[in-house]
Amino acid sequence: MSDERVVKQEADFSADVDEALPLASAMNEEGKLDEAVDFLSPLEKKSRIAADMKSTSRILVHIVTMCFERQEWEKMADYVVVFIKKRGQIKKAVTDMVVKVCEFIESAPDHKTTLMMIEAVRDITAGKIHVENERARLTLKLAHMKEEDGDVDEAAEVLQELQVETFGSMDRREKVEIILEQVRLCLARKDFIRAHIISKKISVKYFEVENTDDLKLKYFNQMLDLAAHDKKFIEMCSHFRSIHDTKSIKDDPEAGRHALQSAALYLILAPYDNEQSDLIARLSKDEGLEDNEQVQSVLEVFTTNEVIPWRVFEGQFGSFLRSTDVFPESERGDTLWQELKDRIVDHNIRVMAKYYTRMKTPRMAELLELTEADAERSLARLVNAGTVFAKIDRPSQIVVFEKKQDPNDILNDWSHNVKSLVSLVEKATHLINKERMVHRV
Repeated sequence: MSDERVVKQEADFSADVDEALPLASAMNEEGKLDEAVDFLSPLEKKSRIAADMKSTSRILVHIVTMCFERQEWEKMADYVVVFIKKRGQIKKAVTDMVVKVCEFIESAPDHKTTLMMIEAVRDITAGKIHVENERARLTLKLAHMKEEDGDVDEAAEVLQELQVETFGSMDRREKVEIILEQVRLCLARKDFIRAHIISKKISVKYFEVENTDDLKLKYFNQMLDLAAHDKKFIEMCSHFRSIHDTKSIKDDPEAGRHALQSAALYLILAPYDNEQSDLIARLSKDEGLEDNEQVQSVLEVFTTNEVIPWRVFEGQFGSFLRSTDVFPESERGDTLWQELKDRIVDHNIRVMAKYYTRMKTPRMAELLELTEADAERSLARLVNAGTVFAKIDRPSQIVVFEKKQDPNDILNDWSHNVKSLVSLVEKATHLINKERMVHRV
């Protein structure tokens, strides 16, 4: 019923419906659709008032079927609205009718008719929980149609109004499919913020269920697009590793190798921090990269405390890296290539800070193969990020990497060293005395 009360069926009109439906069909075949509907309307009212759900459902479904047989789409839309608005209309009967109309919409003769029917059904079913699944499917179809017409913005707006995560009766897989479509359309219109928000509605634990590999791959590919836009390379590495762990990818050695290789290459593009350093160490030991000597060598560059000039690195790995999907010969590839050069410079500065307490800026620029201004700019970036400590004395052209200690810290270190020295002296004295006693015996 239209309210939440449970109404007991008062009468059974199945026999009357069995007699009336053939008569209505005969009238419809003669072109008297309106008369056939008028003939069934009193019986529909009686069965509805008597809470005869089965009979009411049969009548409503038969009415829209007659409209379909006569290809009277506008009348079908009108009758759907009229009968749904009837006072005390039975929810199950409405659901059956809407399901049947959705089937007929798939066979609509043209684009205009399909749009008209979808809009009519969506409008009348708005806010009705018992037909929320059918309305969601029609909305998805409408969004696809608008996208095909080239109106991506409108398609995204239409689909975003759906909050399928709150639908209790919808299958979880279907929910995820619709949410992924919402994310895809947001990415298509470059609305990355909304795409990120919507993507949070999906729990990655769902992809542990069997037969969800297609959705998992689609989800993580979308996450890669989001992370690439924000240059979150560590997240891209994580997403590629998740793709690599997918069963369908594991079953394809070439696809698994490509995913793990991409994870490694995006990881070296990430600025240095504890997480990045730990991931490089773990990824370099991954069994999937054992036979990929080139990637292993690239990772080794970032785990070895040695300065490697960009010219040497480019000569050794340039042709291999530019042949990958990460650094293609394109504008995007050139941007990432420059990003990789910055990471090499960062690595070299960290190595210098580890082995030098101070050095001349011309010498630093020479080792980095940069101008003095660019070298200072790169150093300043790392200092601001807290990766290294450095101070530049421009008049003297000296970079100081050693952090000036607090006097209290110096005293504490001195006190600790003195205690250690005294402890060693006492231990040595004890051992000497012990040897003397043994010698006397």
